[in-house]
Parts: sequence; C-alpha cells; structure tokens
Amino acid sequence: MHRTPLIPLALGVLAIVLLAIFGARATAPGLTAGLAREAQAAIAQAGGTGVTARFTTASGMPSRHPVLIGGNRLGAATRARVARAVAAIPGVGGVRWDNSSALASRAAPAERPLHCEDDVATLLRSRTILFEEGSSRIDASSQGLLDQVSAALRPCLGAIIAITGHTDSSGAEAGNLQLSRDRANAVLTALVARGIPADGLRATGVGSARPVEGLDPRDPANRRIEFSVVESQPVKPTPVDTPGP
Repeated sequence: MHRTPLIPLALGVLAIVLLAIFGARATAPGLTAGLAREAQAAIAQAGGTGVTARFTTASGMPSRHPVLIGGNRLGAATRARVARAVAAIPGVGGVRWDNSSALASRAAPAERPLHCEDDVATLLRSRTILFEEGSSRIDASSQGLLDQVSAALRPCLGAIIAITGHTDSSGAEAGNLQLSRDRANAVLTALVARGIPADGLRATGVGSARPVEGLDPRDPANRRIEFSVVESQPVKPTPVDTPGP
C-alpha cells in the first residue's frame, strides 16, 4: 500500500518555518542596529536636532519601519527633510513620526505664553533697537540688546511671535511704511541668526500709523520695534508622517 508522507512533509515545513523565525530573530537586531546608526547620521545631516529613530515595534520587536521621535519644535520643512533622509537609507521601510506630544497639544490648547511679551517689553522700556539713519541696517550698539531679546523670546517658542516696525510721521508715508517693514524684517533675520526658528516669526511694518500714546506723531521716539505673541501653533504632520507601503 502506498502511503502519502503528509506527516513528515508537515514536520519538514514546520522545521523550515522555525529556522526562519529564529534566524530572523538572531539577525534582525544586528540589521536594525546598523540601520539606526545610519539613520542618526542622516538625521544629523538633515538638521534634525533632538530627533531619534526607533527601529522597534510597540511590542519591542526589531523593525525596519522606523518611528521618528522628538523634533516637535522643528519646522515642517525640516521634519520633512529629516524623514526623507531616513527613508532614503537602503533597507529602511515606511517612516513615520511619533506625534503623541503634538496630538496632546491639540487636545488641550496651551496657555497663551504672555510672559515673554512682558520680558521683552521690560527690556525695550528703557532701550530701543537702533538702526543707521534712514536705513534698515541695525546699529552695532544694539547687537547686545538683540541677544537679550532673543533669550527672552525663547520661552515662547512654539507660538507665533509678531515683530512690528514703527516710524514717526516725518517724511512721506509710503517711504515710512517701507522702512518700517524693512526694519522689522532686519530684526527677524537677526533673531533667526540667534537661533529663533524663522517659521515662528512674522514681520510687518505699519509706518507712522500707530504712534506711542501721548506722543506727537513727529516725535522720533515713535521709531521702534514691538513684539507680541499672536497665537499658539501646534506642530503639523509632514507629508511623510504616514507609514509607507
């Protein structure tokens, strides 16, 4: 009588599967450790300060589909650049961000961080950011004051900070308006150079339209830069925040 070798065949298939599983478990940690090293180098090159790549699943198993952790204060363009840099590493699968902290900020709106407005206002109460006459070039004597302003603004990172330029009413208003805008943009550039993220700053100029209360519009004391926190801005997901196929 001819016997079909079903049991030996099944045992052989099971043995192959078990070998594959144990082989994968033995080699996967080494593979993901190598990918993690390459990912950290790519993240650093892409400007992802504070970002790490986790090559494990929620249960702790090795995975080639990394989760990027941190970087919630980075701009959307930087986050996208970091994710693309990691995704370009050979052997890496779909890349996604861990946005748990960003989701928490959406669920509970952050308190409006007004204290930095008060700190900057205190700094500028007795001193003024000076510019060269009729120019948007910041005077060298104001560089130290800008250092202090940037330090005072750091507690408000993550919010939108408005920079508003003002002039007195001497001269043509069209020229005053343009000069106030140029000076506000010059201050924005100076703050970015001091580490304040550009995507959290907004510069505008109003010319002589808003003189200091109680001052003659022609008074030179109306030439000033003001700062205000206009809104909180939660981190938005980048286009590569979803897992790849």
